[in-house]
This record gives sequence, C-alpha cells and structure tokens, in this order.
Amino acid sequence: MSIDRKILTLDEFTIQQLRAFPQATGELSSLLRDLGLAAKRVNVEVNKAGLVDILGDAGTTNVQGEDVKKLDVFANNQFMKVLQHGISCAGIASEELDDIVVFDDEISKNAKYVVMFDPLDGSGNIDVNISIGTIFGVYRRVSERGTLCSKEDFLQQGRNQVAAGYIVYGSSTMMVYATKRGVNGFTLDPSIGEFCLSHPDIKCPDFGNIYSVNHGNFFRYEKGVQDYITACQKKNKTNGGPYTQRYIGSMVADVHRSLIKGGIFMYPGTTDKPKGKLRLMYECNPFAYLVEMAGGKATNGKIPILDVQPTELHQREPLFIGSKGMMEELETYHKL
Repeated sequence: MSIDRKILTLDEFTIQQLRAFPQATGELSSLLRDLGLAAKRVNVEVNKAGLVDILGDAGTTNVQGEDVKKLDVFANNQFMKVLQHGISCAGIASEELDDIVVFDDEISKNAKYVVMFDPLDGSGNIDVNISIGTIFGVYRRVSERGTLCSKEDFLQQGRNQVAAGYIVYGSSTMMVYATKRGVNGFTLDPSIGEFCLSHPDIKCPDFGNIYSVNHGNFFRYEKGVQDYITACQKKNKTNGGPYTQRYIGSMVADVHRSLIKGGIFMYPGTTDKPKGKLRLMYECNPFAYLVEMAGGKATNGKIPILDVQPTELHQREPLFIGSKGMMEELETYHKL
C-alpha cells in the first residue's frame, strides 16, 4: 500500500506550524494534540455506543439541571484526564461541572493555558444516532505562572481565546480548530488512527441557502427574528433564494454545515427564556471565534459574541452565527 505523504497528520501539521515560529514554546501545539487524543478515545465509544451499556442517563443532573448522559460523563473524564496529564493546561472548566478544576502539580502550575469545553454537545441525540460533538476554547491564563490558576483565567471575553474548535462525531469524525493563523479541518483516518488534514484554510462562504432555527419557538421570538424567518421563507430565485430550513438539534452539526457550505444558525432568546439556552463559555465563544476567523460573524443580537464580558461560568446568551452576508441581512431585520 502506498502512502500519500502530501497528507499531513494533526501532529505533523502542528509541528510544521511550530517550525514557522522558532520562538514559540510549543505548548499550544501540544495542547491541540492532547485534545485530538481525547477525541479519538471518545470516538471509539461513540461508535460502539449501541453495543455497550453507555447509552442513556447517568442518573444525575448537571449544573444547568439537565439529565447527564453516561457518554457525557465518559467524554468529560477523557478530556479532563488527557489535559491534566499533558504539559500545557493549568486547569479546565466543563459544561458538566459546577466549578473549575485546578490542576495542582508543578508542571500544570507552570502551564500557559486553560481550557473550557462542552464534552459532548447534542448528547440528547445519542440514542437516535444523530451527529454529536465536542466544543473547546483555549485561553492564555492571566494569573501568574507558577501558581494555581484561578476563576479569573476563565472569565475572559471570547476575543481573548488563542484557539477554539470542535470535533464532530458523524459519518466521519472531524476535528476543526482555529487560531489567528486560520481555520483547518482534520478527518480521522480509522485505518491509521490519525487525524489527517482534509480541509485546509477553511473560509465560510459569504452566503448560503440554509437557515437553521427551531421553528417550534417562532411565536416566542422577538419580532425582528420572526420577520427575518418569514423573509427566509418568502425568498425566491429573483431575490436570492430559495432558502431551505435545516435544523438538526445538534449545534456542532448545524454550525459545521454552515461553516462549510454557508448558512446561518440562530438560537434566539424567547419570551420565557430571554437569554436562550446556549452556554456562552462552552458553546457560543468557541464557535464565534472559529467562524470569525473563517470570515463569518457571530452576535447575541446586540453585540458581537466575542465582546460579551462573562460574569459566571455557566452564563447563557442568545446566538446568531454564520455567513457574513446572511448575518448582515439578518441585522436589517433584527437591529443590533
């Protein structure tokens, strides 16, 4: 069997990027490879979830009051332990945990970064075999290195992220991450057990023809959002359409499609939940950073998501994210 050496693995790609900056410490590259390792471990369990006793509820609820799935617990533990055993992470915050976890050892106290993640987004779809995923954001700590990290390291604006990304466990498993150098996607090759560069330098198209929103809440949205959805339904070939509605109910899958093909994903607040459902730190900020680095836009309906100053770990925000042209179109209906 011949091997195409033009295809770079995740490890090779991060090392190649590191060589372009001889002054770099390599900690971020190491952290990204750690996240890739944890993702491969989770992927194995996701793929055989129907064959083992790992589906269903774990019998507890998380800090948001939602039932915790068994696979959620497994994924959370995998990402936490891999990052703890690495050399680049001083501590983590997870959607599944009430508070931050500080890594109390000498290597971790000297690490440069903290990581926030949703270990298994869309886990309510596990039992029906719909794509799910992991979302992560990486921040440079503001506390002094050599000491324990603190909550202030995590309560930073999303614009302070140095890297962000997601892993989607679908028909193929992909890891997509962004730094200030751009957005790149890697597909897991099961024959060698490695993530391989498959989508270099991803750019989000300025327009698409798909909008993603939960129509079941239509009459609980603000009027501007209702007007935009109505306009999407009325579009025709003469004024830019038609737009097609697609809503998977798994944010990773919906936003991944918008990133690759162009489109807009909306999770507005409602009359009974004005802040919406999505978590700012674990879902909104990482995707907003990644999509902006790919040329798209992301707001909470008032200001860019990345400019929101968090006040608590599990803060919720409305989210509108996707192709730049479609976001600007939305803003003519839903004034910022």
